[in-house]
Amino acid sequence: MNNGQGNTSSTPVSSAAIENINAIVKMEEEFLSQRSIWDRIADAVAAFSGSIVFVLLHVAAFAAWFLINLGLIPGIRPFDPYPFILLAMAVSCEAVLLSTFVLMKQNRMSRRAEQRDHLHLQVALLAEKELTKVLQGQRQISEHLGIKEVTSDPESRELSEHTAVDSLARELQRKLPEEAL
Repeated sequence: MNNGQGNTSSTPVSSAAIENINAIVKMEEEFLSQRSIWDRIADAVAAFSGSIVFVLLHVAAFAAWFLINLGLIPGIRPFDPYPFILLAMAVSCEAVLLSTFVLMKQNRMSRRAEQRDHLHLQVALLAEKELTKVLQGQRQISEHLGIKEVTSDPESRELSEHTAVDSLARELQRKLPEEAL
């Protein structure tokens, strides 16, 4: 891992980019460290249940169950004969529990995604405000210097005005099809 101490790739990464990467890593580490013990357990179970090891263990367990309960292994008496009602019940209980763990993790991931979306919106709103100020300054300098191409450009004039974000949001909501909302 780079840890911001230099660049190991052939393309240099700017110090500003390294600073941003470190800020993102710090935010993610804080998010992970704020999980309760139960959240950590649920995440571990959900992660394991989505692994190939989990699948292979189940394939082996099912194969053993079938072989034993079909009477194919000498010396071991079947305990759940066909149609394997005990197995069906155990698998059903496991499915309920595993789906709950997966839903818990998805809910947490969804909350985190919403937090990121709010952060992105804040940064975008700030960037919009900053760019508007830059354009206003550019128009003032252009007017002072008598540069008509900039001062008479209607698009430049429009972009240098304040953007009413709430009006944009309402207009977008009004025009989007119902399925997109």
